[in-house]
Amino acid sequence: MSAPKPGTAGWLAQVQEPTVDPSRRIVDPHHHLWRRPTGDYLLADLWGDTEAVGTDGESHNIEKTVFVECRACYREDGPEHLRCVGETEFVAENAAASAEGEGAVISGIVSHANLTLGEGVAEVLDAHEEAGNGLFRGIRHSGARDPHPEALRIAGRAPEGLYARDDFRRGMAVLGERGLTFDTWHYHHQNRDFADLARAVPETTMVLDHFGTPLGVGPYADKREEIFENWKDDIAEIAQCPNVVAKIGGLAMPDNGFGWNARATPATSDELVAAQRRYYLHTIKCFGPDRCMFESNFPVDKLSIPYHAMYNGLKKIAAGFPDDEQDAMFYRTAARVYSL
Repeated sequence: MSAPKPGTAGWLAQVQEPTVDPSRRIVDPHHHLWRRPTGDYLLADLWGDTEAVGTDGESHNIEKTVFVECRACYREDGPEHLRCVGETEFVAENAAASAEGEGAVISGIVSHANLTLGEGVAEVLDAHEEAGNGLFRGIRHSGARDPHPEALRIAGRAPEGLYARDDFRRGMAVLGERGLTFDTWHYHHQNRDFADLARAVPETTMVLDHFGTPLGVGPYADKREEIFENWKDDIAEIAQCPNVVAKIGGLAMPDNGFGWNARATPATSDELVAAQRRYYLHTIKCFGPDRCMFESNFPVDKLSIPYHAMYNGLKKIAAGFPDDEQDAMFYRTAARVYSL
């Protein structure tokens, strides 16, 4: 009998733990939904993760979630710049269904738009607003680009120098003018470019996803400590920008290089704490709890760790903070930033 494949139900089921602090209210501000030839991740799958019970029969108290764009279900025809609105239509349907059920409610949608349209991005934002049924909250236009895409499992597609482009920054300013947020995804060596962007467009609220994605595979595999030391300085610099908040999570992607996705068994909550605690504590120290929000980044991080064990790990990392600060990081920051 062959071993279960990483990310599958059988593989994930090998880690079973009692639930840490089950009554704590949670907003998960970063997950995806998709229909893909390689497998769907839909509302039932999301609920399967958020409602998973521990060995004590308890589940985490995930009240609300925020969907973040992942190039899912784009329109197949029509103007190219508006095809991304199909994703918002798809998620809005799932969100309406979630509001009728007993699981976590999809309460916000972060969509995609090409911000290099500058002022012209307004047409796309209007279309998302209409399609989102009151849930559209912001845009993610990823800047992720690495000189070694062949080494990455999920390689970014952004052009060189995207964050520095005048048209991109003008599109970013339009978001701020409308009270919409900007989520970013890029790699650790692009953190300084992001800091420049945040300073250049100070009126737009920006969300740093996944710690700026410290890489740990390919040419970065044997440089974790060097990267970590530089990363600490970069995070401190970004935190000086008051318009930036940090999503803390998404550090269990295969490209982060912890290797759990290649094991016979997934990571436990204690393994997550041991390997990643220092990233969380440094970011919280720099930004403060009121500018940090714990995230799942599911189902991408599902290739490394079960949802239930992940949130156990996050709660163990947060356990040393006062209750009010834990509530900020697990709930209030996300609720404020995304107007949930």
